[in-house]
Amino acid sequence: MQVDVLNANELKKSAPVFGQVSFDEHEQIVFCNDKDTGLKAIIGIHNTVLGPALGGTRMWNYTSEWEAVNDVLRLSRGMTFKSAITGLNLGGGKAVIIGDAKKDKTPELMKRFGEFVHSLGGKYITAEDVGMETSDMDTVREVTPYVTGISESKGGAGNPSPITAYGVFMGLKASAKFKYGTDDLEGKKVLVQGIGHVGETLVEYLTGDGAEVYISDINEDRLVEVSKKHGAHIFSERDIYSADMDIYAPCALGATINDDTIQRLKVDIIAGAANNQLADEVAHGEILQKKGIVYAPDFLINAGGIINVYAELENYDRQEIMRKTENIYNTTLRILEKASKDDITTHFAALKIAKQRIEDRKNQNFN
Repeated sequence: MQVDVLNANELKKSAPVFGQVSFDEHEQIVFCNDKDTGLKAIIGIHNTVLGPALGGTRMWNYTSEWEAVNDVLRLSRGMTFKSAITGLNLGGGKAVIIGDAKKDKTPELMKRFGEFVHSLGGKYITAEDVGMETSDMDTVREVTPYVTGISESKGGAGNPSPITAYGVFMGLKASAKFKYGTDDLEGKKVLVQGIGHVGETLVEYLTGDGAEVYISDINEDRLVEVSKKHGAHIFSERDIYSADMDIYAPCALGATINDDTIQRLKVDIIAGAANNQLADEVAHGEILQKKGIVYAPDFLINAGGIINVYAELENYDRQEIMRKTENIYNTTLRILEKASKDDITTHFAALKIAKQRIEDRKNQNFN
């Protein structure tokens, strides 16, 4: 029987983790496996200069293990900059669990995952993300204190989704102020892609502000439910990227702005809750800039959720949570103006500020 074995040179070429662009100097990557519960998870810790790495756990039925690795790398990196630009004393981390949340998630699996989180001694603090509920974080809390976003009845800040949506709404309104000279959304056509917990709450804010909202989702039952509840229109055409809209709000998974879709976009503004919306941060950021499309950096405007769970660590109240989240409006406007003045992309402008804060703290620690 012949066994194929990679030699050293071939292994170096394949560069499965360290050679990837999304690796971006991660401090630690932890692969978690448990046969009894079926747990297969990856924890990515990108940077802890500002504080412990905090970021949610996502459970998704990835098509391959490599897709899961790449996702956790991109997401944890984004969390670093999200905390930095929001002014929080937190680093960036994220976790993914490979599997179908509706079929494979069990209390035993969540507890076993919590034990892996606990083994890191507080370097990584988990929270809720796609495929997770507040009740899942309560289960994790049974085996580790390194979890946020637990139920309010248990002393936590509760579901972060409504606060995330409020921050996105603030960023969207700031983008409108920059583009149109007013943040009044009356009559503006807004397409919300993805109407999960965050997307639906954003729809509620938008319709309440007079916007003409269109919704798109793979779950047709949810579309009907949200449409009836909030008076939104169901977007029935196949190509959402060519739609005649004023604002596009991606609130599902990332990379919807890519080589294929970006040329078809006709909108004035992109402002949504999804992480890593640009498939290529540099190239696609520059194309949006040339097209005159205002892009509100995702890791800035979707920071409401982490502000909410950070409250559990710093013990500040709901009023302070809302004040910090509302300030996303001012930060967004400042970054859009800086990008215009310096003739750089909005993503780069936001990234520059976030990286500078990390570098300043690093220098303080060394001195």
